[in-house]
Amino acid sequence: MNIADALPVLTRQDRCDRCRATAQVRAVLPAGNDLLFCEHHARKHAPRLREIGALLSPEP
Repeated sequence: MNIADALPVLTRQDRCDRCRATAQVRAVLPAGNDLLFCEHHARKHAPRLREIGALLSPEP
């Protein structure tokens, strides 16, 4: 099963936790909570998020 199948679909109302732009990527942290990012911030933070074991959907 793909992680994207288990997550709610992002809508236009979902906002980047960093800059409040429309969210494009959800990062699910190992503790189970999630962060939403615009494409720009997803690309910027993806390497570190992967290091700590976060799952990104969709991949930036």
